[in-house]
Amino acid sequence: MAKTALIAGVTGIQGSATADRLIADGWTVYGLARNPSDDAGYLPVAADLLNPASLGAALKDVRPEVLFLTTWLRQPTEAENIRVNAAMVRHLLDALGPKESLRHVALVTGLKHYLGPFEAYAKGNLPKTPFREDQGRLDVPNFYYAQEDEVFAAAERHGFGWSVHRPHTVIGKAVGNAMNMGTTLAVYASICRETGRPFRFPGSAVQWNGLTDMTDARQLAAQLVWAAETPAARNQDFNIVNGDVFRWSWMWPRIAAWFGIEAEEFDATVRPLEAQMRDDAAIWRTIAEREGLAVPQIEKLASPWHTDADLGRPIEVVTDMSKARKVGFSAYRATDDCFFELFEQLVADRIIPSP
Repeated sequence: MAKTALIAGVTGIQGSATADRLIADGWTVYGLARNPSDDAGYLPVAADLLNPASLGAALKDVRPEVLFLTTWLRQPTEAENIRVNAAMVRHLLDALGPKESLRHVALVTGLKHYLGPFEAYAKGNLPKTPFREDQGRLDVPNFYYAQEDEVFAAAERHGFGWSVHRPHTVIGKAVGNAMNMGTTLAVYASICRETGRPFRFPGSAVQWNGLTDMTDARQLAAQLVWAAETPAARNQDFNIVNGDVFRWSWMWPRIAAWFGIEAEEFDATVRPLEAQMRDDAAIWRTIAEREGLAVPQIEKLASPWHTDADLGRPIEVVTDMSKARKVGFSAYRATDDCFFELFEQLVADRIIPSP
């Protein structure tokens, strides 16, 4: 009998990769979003996580054994982030818990668990890197902690197991996603090639010179499915990155070379991508119309503010994977290959022009 899963946030980078993995493994997959796709291989569930009534109706006949929580909504303040994102988790678990079908709930958060929320990001007394799960929570309000607490409370009430997964910046394809470095850099490089502008690293000297890591969406999906099926992973939190480390001083020229352009020599000046791309909407529309691209609206593809937050950090960020490795998770991906595979997919799907 096929296993049954529900993915909240199925249209995002994390959710779509998880759906692909589960479908390939033979699961029956329900995909919940406000506007799920009708032809992505999963059973679409259209609902608003902030509307309990819509959830109840949409999930009336859905009885998943595993729930994957891969969604959130950014709000103007952390207080609102906490209120809104905790409510979304709570509403969904309130709708599913009484069915008594759930045996496992997997929640995806991220490294803001260690670095702090947007309002205090990478500031104050931060834990030393590499980040490890036993470093615990920072003494600041954080919507990730509120989401976790909703899962923990529901697990106590309904008896299911849980896992929490903390990726670093995720590489993957999803149009309209608010946190999308891979596609943002692809759009930026394409514009630089079109206009002859220099391909400038937008971040800090610390990020240019220091070690870092990233998470391919397929690597995250592999860990999510592994944790749902591994008894030793029950009720545990796990970091999840590709397994390699790199410096942007090494990666940036490699990305430039893929697009057939030169990377400008970094002079330690921070040049935020949000400022560099501020007036690029018309340029991108021109490229899209000439090349027959699928998405002419640059704001649906690029999230410069998020890329700036990652590449402008004042500290080196490296993530320890020992805990998951000790329990048996051994998957690995090379991050440069992950970028190149994403770029190839974006070309094939007519999201960016061929270099």
